[in-house]
Parts: sequence; C-alpha cells; structure tokens
Amino acid sequence: MFPTATALSVDDAAKAQLESLVRSGTTPQRVAQKCRVILLAQEGMSNHSIAKQLGLSRPTVIAARATFGTGGVQSLTAKPTRNRSRRTLTPEVEKKILDSTLKTRPPDATPWTVRTLAKHLRVSRMMVHRVWQRFDIQPHRVEKFKLSNDPQFEEKVRDIAGLYLDPPERALVLCVDEKSQIQALDRTAPILPLRPGLPERQTHDYKRYGTTTLFAAFNILNGKVIGSCLPRHRGKEFAKFLNHVEKQVPPDLDVHIILDNYSTHKSATIRRWLKSRKHRHFYFHFTPTSSSWLNQVERFFALITERMIRRGTFRSVEELERAIYAWLANWNNKPQPFVWKATADVILDKVRRCKELAGTPH
Repeated sequence: MFPTATALSVDDAAKAQLESLVRSGTTPQRVAQKCRVILLAQEGMSNHSIAKQLGLSRPTVIAARATFGTGGVQSLTAKPTRNRSRRTLTPEVEKKILDSTLKTRPPDATPWTVRTLAKHLRVSRMMVHRVWQRFDIQPHRVEKFKLSNDPQFEEKVRDIAGLYLDPPERALVLCVDEKSQIQALDRTAPILPLRPGLPERQTHDYKRYGTTTLFAAFNILNGKVIGSCLPRHRGKEFAKFLNHVEKQVPPDLDVHIILDNYSTHKSATIRRWLKSRKHRHFYFHFTPTSSSWLNQVERFFALITERMIRRGTFRSVEELERAIYAWLANWNNKPQPFVWKATADVILDKVRRCKELAGTPH
C-alpha cells in the first residue's frame, strides 16, 4: 500500500481561485485537472483515490501537488517549459549522426533504425529523423545493380542513346524483346474482392495451365506496340515475329531494332534472316551485356506485368493470350511513348561513379 498523503493546506482565496478555474469554460483541460486534484487533496483524499476518481495516474497527482506546494495557484496555470537544449541540433551532432549512419553498422543488425541510432548516440529520435529527412537518407531501402563488363560498353551506350535522342530520318526505331514463361495461373479458391479496410485477397497456391511468350516491338516515336504471343522463344519463333513486324512497318523506311544479347537474337536463323536481301533495311543495335535497362521495351513489359498479368487469373493459355492481346489493343488506342532524357555522357558518368564506389578498377 502507498503511504497516505497529508491533506493540503489551501486558504480561502486560493480555494476560490481553484473553483473558479474549474468552472470556467475557457480553462485548459490540463489546468482544470490540476485544480481538481488540489481541491480533492485539501479535503484529505489520498493520492490513489484522487487518481482513481479523476482518471489520472498517481504520479500525475503527486506532480500536481508538488507544483502547487512550490508555486501556488499561479504555478498550476503556467505554461509548461521544455528543455530546449535536448532539441538543439548543432552542426557537430548533425555530423555525428551522418557519419554513424553512412560509415558504421549496428552490432546486431544490418541497417540502422531511428530508434537504434538515437539510443546508440544518446540523442533524440526526432534529431535522427530530421537529419535523415534533410539529406534524404533511407537506411531501410536497398536497390540492386549490376555493372557491365562489355568491352564495347561506351560505344553501345552512345549508339543507343543517340537513337533515342536523335533518331535517323526516314527510319523507325523499335525496341524489341520477348517476355518468356508468362504463366496461365488460376487460384485454388475464388478471389475475395476489395472492401473498405481490406485489400483484395487471393490464395497463395495456384493451378498452372501452361505458358506463353510475348514478343513485343515498342515504337519509340509514338509508343505503339507490335505484339505476338508464341509458345516458345527460339530463333525460329523470333524470326516469325520479325516477319510479323516487317508486315506492319512501311517498306520504304529503314528499321533500327534495339535488343539485348539473348542467344536467340544472335542465332544462325536470325543471322540468315538479316542477310536476306529483302531484310537489308533492318539494322540491329545490341545493348551492352547486363544492360537491358537501356531497352525501353523492358519498361513496357513492367507495365503490362503490373497492370494485368501479375494479378490476373487464367484457366488456359488461350485465355491468357486473349487477355494480352486485349491489353495491347487498349494500349495502342492511346499509346504512351516514353521520354528518354539521359545523354550518353550522363549515363557513362553515373556508371563511372558507381564503379568508383564499388571499387571496380575498370
């Protein structure tokens, strides 16, 4: 049991002030509660009973009594003062937070959190948060990268960036690739629809009904896409798709095709196709190895995956392909070309900085 507190001594003038503050509609709630504590305490009520009656904690009651004991009614109405020194973010503290975030790691985890770094440096969490926000530091995030070791990297980057920024006259520039192994999947139970407060829900397991490959040629000028679904992605299928592309483009224009280094694109079948007299107006431009990000069609594949394929349900390959063709038709009704802004020099400079940070010698 807690020891019983002695009754507070409150004179008539102070009591009248306290009662007036409690009755007033303009008194802040925190002040009115303190006044109620003192009025009950002067009646001899214990701290525990006061706390229970007013819905406060016992330490809050004790603090109110102590405040009144040292400063009277005036101290109850005074605005609370804050320790400004704890909230002062000096350049030295800011540097300490930055250095610890960027140059050290916590002993028991991979990234620092606001809480763990604040505890480690004995500063407030708000200080850490403010520094991270000011310098756009996000320790919880991680992105992946891969540096190309293609000996012709610079030459290929300049070639492709040049096609994007200054395409040749009387020519089409098409970004071509295939999205293979697109699965026709159906869930093992009906999807539960979106509801207020609840996301759409689907089972984690599914039934497979087969796969298809989407070959696509993205026109960088107008954003239109020539697409074709084929069962496999060998040189034979790629040549078939190129024949399909040939029928869709004006015969009097040169066709510059940007594509990656997948073996299908360099197969004997495709080399023969290119050497054919009727295809001499087709020119291939290969991205550097491990640099498919230079190919704009990859962004298109990301869109169709995010908006249609990933959350779709298909009970057959035919149903999947119908959905893909319908999506392509809708896209081509209102095509959206991507705006390429990066020059070759900007790209090469970023790659050089990345290699320096990674410690790569070349």
